[in-house]
Amino acid sequence: MRYFYENAMNPRMQPAPTGEPPRPARRGRGRIRFSGLLFFLLLAQVRPAAADWNPLVERLASDGFDRQVLETLFTRPEVRFEPDAMAGKLKSLIQSRSPVPDSLAARMKDAVYRTYLTSWMVARARSYARENMAVLKEIDARYGVPKEIVVSILLVETRLGDNTGSQLVFNRLASMALYTDLEAIRPYLSSSLITPDNWEYARRRCREKADWAYSELKALLRLADRYSLDPMTIRGSIYGAIGLCQFMPSNVFFYGVDADQDGRIDLFAKPDALHSIANYLRQHGWRKEMDRKSQHSIILTYNHSTVYANTVLAVAYKLRNRK
Repeated sequence: MRYFYENAMNPRMQPAPTGEPPRPARRGRGRIRFSGLLFFLLLAQVRPAAADWNPLVERLASDGFDRQVLETLFTRPEVRFEPDAMAGKLKSLIQSRSPVPDSLAARMKDAVYRTYLTSWMVARARSYARENMAVLKEIDARYGVPKEIVVSILLVETRLGDNTGSQLVFNRLASMALYTDLEAIRPYLSSSLITPDNWEYARRRCREKADWAYSELKALLRLADRYSLDPMTIRGSIYGAIGLCQFMPSNVFFYGVDADQDGRIDLFAKPDALHSIANYLRQHGWRKEMDRKSQHSIILTYNHSTVYANTVLAVAYKLRNRK
């Protein structure tokens, strides 16, 4: 799921005149083996320096991961430093602070992603529900979550599994975890994005998102170790969500279900993914005979977007009522 969203160098910051943001300087635990066009044009003009992964290796080693395995992993040719992960996240966070006009806010309250409500998309979702009726009935009985809701979430998240993301999740999370300092990401941001008014907010959110990515990176490595997976083969969204249901790696441990009982939670396997969606919703308060407002509130925990929650419920309504 896309929550949230959510260290190379840590350069020192020089003092700046009052009211201006700082300018960049020149210059015993058990071991675990294991958008706008201008924005992207600016990113393309800045070639990422080769990352110094040592601070991240040290941090992971201090948290119990095997240093030798980490050093081998971070020197693999597939490992890439991808600054656009944190740059894109900070850009969206800063832009989301802009006040929304009342007229737009009123429209957004009931807005939906119309792509998912076309007759063709709804027909695909209805066909998917028929094809998987046995597992969906089992889910309804076990979790109390209707098949229409589960299928609707799967449709909006990954188009029923057709688009689970092509990014190497390890690279996305490791690159974000490396950026604990706002000044390290400044070369990859539009020069007009960080202002004296938002600098402190951007600095705080950069640290928070780096810590969040570090926690998710640890979860990814633990997941790979538990199921003997190569972490460099796990692909997902631009911020690291994986599987048909787009869980962040940490959520696999909290809400993932081994529905096919093969000894592993595999969110790329249909039974596990569908059960995991329903388990997540139930664990967040879903109950039978809930009103729409309560359903909407719980779906918002899956993805913090009003338009997303509106769309899920709108698709589910069409699936249920054939309209």
